[in-house]
Amino acid sequence: MMHHVGVIGAGSFGTALAIQLARRGSPTLLWGRDSERIAQMQSERENQQYLPGCHFPVKLVATSDLEATVAESEDLLIATPSHALRQTLQVLRPLLRPGQGIASACKGLEPRTSHLVHEVIEAEVGPEHPMAVISGPTFAKELGLGLPTAVTIASPDQGFAERIAMRMHGDGFRAYWTDDLPGVEIGGAAKNVMAIGVGIADGLGLGANTRAALITRGMAEIMRLAEALGARAETLMGLAGMGDLVLTCTDNQSRNRRMGLLLAQGRTVNEAIHEIRQVVEGVRAAPEVLRLARRVEVDMPITAAVTAVLDGDLSPVEAVRALATRPAKAETD
Repeated sequence: MMHHVGVIGAGSFGTALAIQLARRGSPTLLWGRDSERIAQMQSERENQQYLPGCHFPVKLVATSDLEATVAESEDLLIATPSHALRQTLQVLRPLLRPGQGIASACKGLEPRTSHLVHEVIEAEVGPEHPMAVISGPTFAKELGLGLPTAVTIASPDQGFAERIAMRMHGDGFRAYWTDDLPGVEIGGAAKNVMAIGVGIADGLGLGANTRAALITRGMAEIMRLAEALGARAETLMGLAGMGDLVLTCTDNQSRNRRMGLLLAQGRTVNEAIHEIRQVVEGVRAAPEVLRLARRVEVDMPITAAVTAVLDGDLSPVEAVRALATRPAKAETD
């Protein structure tokens, strides 16, 4: 008999993950704090605000009762924006049972501390709870519709990683596992920053050559940072690294890419966020990735340029010019 799983966060990605879990047979509780909206989702059997057209399977229940969600669930999957992860864990902590598993689908670093997702989880709930991080090339709409998708699940506890993977695997969805937490987490956070940069270049009409160069050199930056934190290169060449980077940089479903496009058209950051109408993770991630890179003495010029644009220190044209006029050097440096 399949045990319940609780998904904490009823945005587009949380809803899509809940649909996949229920689709594969897990009785799934999708929790959100807005009781009126959640009741509407339960009645209409879809999330019309964030994931219209993706209908809820029979085993998916939307609820605003957090205590009941935690009490009835064997495992919890947190799908809030990354900046809300610590606060979410602090609310969950007194409700958790010993040994209750926690997986996170947050892609980002903690504001002001640059802590990785697993570091925040460990700090707030301790080592007695199995923990995993889910990442990979996943647009919520396509996942919700059941289109083929693949993710990586990272955990120091292989048994827990396998359990989460098997809950989701099937019907065109493939889940792989690894123990490389920093590789999966840095790939998921830094790719959003690179997607803003690629969006800026495309918005300025700089062409396919520039796009390819930015993606490739962006990948080099991500790998340098991840390896400095103990990650393995092969992780960054997989789904959570190269796969997610290519997806996020090249398709306009990406909020981060659209942010770059709008900045290139002259919008301010706030105007672009208002137009996109959802959280743009790369805006918060950029200064944290740069702060972390400087802490471990890793050079990330694309990240620095994107951060300067977001901070208003450089215009999009000035940022591109600064990157284009950097001194020549060996590709492996």
